[in-house]
Amino acid sequence: MKKYLGVVLLIFIVLIFFWNFFIRGFLPIPADTIVGLYHPFRDFYAKEYPRGIPFKNFLITDPVRQQIPWKNLAIELEKKLNLPLWNPYNFTGTPLLANFQSGVFYPFNLIFFVIPFAYGWSLFIVISSILAAIFTYFYLKNLKLDSLSSFFGAIVFTFSGFAVSWMEWGNIMHTAAWLPLILLSVDKLYEQKLNNKNQSVKIWFLILLLSTVFSFFSGHLQIFFYVLLVSFAYVIFRWFLNGKKREHLLLFTAYYLLFIAVTAIQWIPTLQFINLSARAIDIIDWRTAGWFIPWQNIVQFIAPDFFGNPATLNYFGVFNYGEFIGYVGVQPLVFAVFSIFKRDKTAIFFWGILAISVLFAFQNLISELPYRLSIPFISTSQPTRLIFLIDFSLSILAAIGFNHFLKTKERRRIFLSLSFFSIIFISLWLFVLYFGKNYLEIENLVVSQRNLILPTIIFIISSLILFLYVIFEKRLKTLKYNILLVLCYLLLAIVLFDLFRFGWKYITFSESKYMYPDTKVTKFLQENLGDHRVMSTDSRIFPPNFSAMYRIQSVDGYDPLFLQRYAELIAASERGVADISAPYGFNRIITPQHYRNEIVNLLGVKYLLTFSEPDKEHFKKVFSEGETQVYENTNVLPRAFFVENLLLAVTKQDVIEAIYRNKDNLKNIAVVEGNNNLNKSWNKGIVKIVNYSENKVVIQTENEKDGFLVLTDSFYPTWKAFVDDKPTHIYLTDYNFRGIIVPEGTHKIVFENNLF
Repeated sequence: MKKYLGVVLLIFIVLIFFWNFFIRGFLPIPADTIVGLYHPFRDFYAKEYPRGIPFKNFLITDPVRQQIPWKNLAIELEKKLNLPLWNPYNFTGTPLLANFQSGVFYPFNLIFFVIPFAYGWSLFIVISSILAAIFTYFYLKNLKLDSLSSFFGAIVFTFSGFAVSWMEWGNIMHTAAWLPLILLSVDKLYEQKLNNKNQSVKIWFLILLLSTVFSFFSGHLQIFFYVLLVSFAYVIFRWFLNGKKREHLLLFTAYYLLFIAVTAIQWIPTLQFINLSARAIDIIDWRTAGWFIPWQNIVQFIAPDFFGNPATLNYFGVFNYGEFIGYVGVQPLVFAVFSIFKRDKTAIFFWGILAISVLFAFQNLISELPYRLSIPFISTSQPTRLIFLIDFSLSILAAIGFNHFLKTKERRRIFLSLSFFSIIFISLWLFVLYFGKNYLEIENLVVSQRNLILPTIIFIISSLILFLYVIFEKRLKTLKYNILLVLCYLLLAIVLFDLFRFGWKYITFSESKYMYPDTKVTKFLQENLGDHRVMSTDSRIFPPNFSAMYRIQSVDGYDPLFLQRYAELIAASERGVADISAPYGFNRIITPQHYRNEIVNLLGVKYLLTFSEPDKEHFKKVFSEGETQVYENTNVLPRAFFVENLLLAVTKQDVIEAIYRNKDNLKNIAVVEGNNNLNKSWNKGIVKIVNYSENKVVIQTENEKDGFLVLTDSFYPTWKAFVDDKPTHIYLTDYNFRGIIVPEGTHKIVFENNLF
């Protein structure tokens, strides 16, 4: 039992951090932003909160706008034993499994099969912290660090700035949490291979493979890319240290090949989606402030809220705080620097990872190269996420430094590290007291002064403890061990207090009733929308991806991956002309609001959500709740319909121009793209959608002659069409949608989505 005491204590500490969830029933989910920022939810609570429900942190909205809706939809489909391939509720249809962040194949999804989703997601977040803590602890123990130092490093990583700022995203921390287990497995494989323990080699090979697969399936591609890079570098690093044996290379080659094979079910669809997406075209300009970590924000490693905090609404630094915060605590930084005096090859490795991560996370001539050269994948990823590797490296180095401090006879060297940080603190105080007024506004300077006090106090107290430790270790001959142990525990308690204070200040715990409440508007839409879609004229109304939680189909969406075809069509619609050129005027978040355009009718928008009356006669008011008004579009086209005439176009520019030339008659004319030898005149028959689900659409048709059927769902190569169970070709129609030829007579049409 004593062997696992550290693990038990780590779990207990994580549970304490989430005491609001376990004791008060508050969810570690920013659900307060749902009811505090957006309509019709603000309207729903307007009687109780006329000015809106107070919310803690406006910066944490992505989990409720992205990860939670995707995971919720994926889990619901998996419960029905359906592969969650498609999300029809946003972007007029978009891949779900292939968007990667849905984490469809992650084993910890099993939580949601036995626990209601809101509580399952909360437990999902708690588990990510437990995994990070336990895996880091065992990795450090295997480096021959003592239990206290291993515990120290595990705590630092689990509640570091990176972990806290991305904690409520769920999939990000789950992806990162597996890195220490991967490194532990690499070490164990080399150890067991050198000792010729074949059975242990098999076990640790399996653990290595599964931990890497689980990290990949967790659902965040960029963080996994960093995990893969570091683990690969670590394999090579240990290979050099262990004799550069050929058999070791063969073993790890087999591991990587197996990993590629096992994860193909995810990366093949994702690569296909990336290839068809606008990811490489419509990205944020890397020259924009905040793309890299600003050099001045390095001060946040000393005082996390030097520029304020979004949770207290006084952040005045470059946007955004969550991308830049790498705080690991003041004292861990002291020990990380102290690890320099430990002549340890593992420490050298992590100093190298730290240096490279800093080099590419902060703007300089070298870090700009991937973006100037447009290197695939890297040039579309914001380098601020390298804060993950910075914090992980600092955590490992802090543990090594702490362990070295406890073991070495040259403890006085700690004063060199303390002196270094003393100079930094003195410089910061000189700045905020004397020189800052030349650079900062008075109210901002006051924020910096106030938020520098606590880190300074913590540093002084910690320094005093270290000073006493050195004095007692040298002077006392009796009871020395007990006194020194008390000082160590006191130091650890201060670190816990510091990191908990920082974490609790930033993250949100919300009442469960705020988790996507049913309002009068959402109920009205669910009951009356049918196979049509909704659209809002204001980003404060029913924001992107919320519709997926209510299974309401919408034309908006928020995803780093979105189909380029749809983006171009919406760009033309918003501009009101046949212009599909990039940049599109939006990035990741597509919220069409130009309802006057006839393409809106083609998109199947039946209801318009707005704060004011539309200036078009064909919109009539049908419902309202508070400030939110619902107008019906009487010119909306059906989801599936026959057309009388086809226009054939070779290029997509020809298609969009043809659509705009015939924008007043899109219910009778469709434009088909490609070198097709199709008739131009067709019969219009009867169309009825008899079943519409995420991966399958069943349509009943009846027509006297051959007809051309248009389904205004996004065209995607994994969708197949069948007429009376016989496969038929799907034509890329009206720029982004699907069209098929239907023979005369009565037929059952099936559109079905497949994995490949």
